[in-house]
Amino acid sequence: QVQLVESGGGLVQAGGSLRLSCAASGRTFSSKAMGWFRQAPGKEREFVAAISWSGGNTVYTDSVKGRFTISRDDAKNTVYLQIDTLKPEDTAVYYCAASTSSYALQRGVVNSWGQGTQVTVSS
Repeated sequence: QVQLVESGGGLVQAGGSLRLSCAASGRTFSSKAMGWFRQAPGKEREFVAAISWSGGNTVYTDSVKGRFTISRDDAKNTVYLQIDTLKPEDTAVYYCAASTSSYALQRGVVNSWGQGTQVTVSS
């Protein structure tokens, strides 16, 4: 399976920005899409965004569309999540994930998980 390593989390004031990174290694040829989930304490893990490697199509959950941007760097096997205008409700552990398609990720079908990176937004 593919190995996923997230980075870029931290403590940010509301209104600020962060860019999360997820580097993939191992059997990356079998992972057609990568994306991001997040989980706040006491809440279920929720889908955030996904991108396919072949066509670059993107999928976002409605709650983040317009503020979050997912992108990819094919040469580095890395996906990014640019988070702008951060809100306290964005506070969560953000997990990178890999699967067969962006839409599979949207449905919660995940082949590999990263370890998570903490994003904390202060007001």
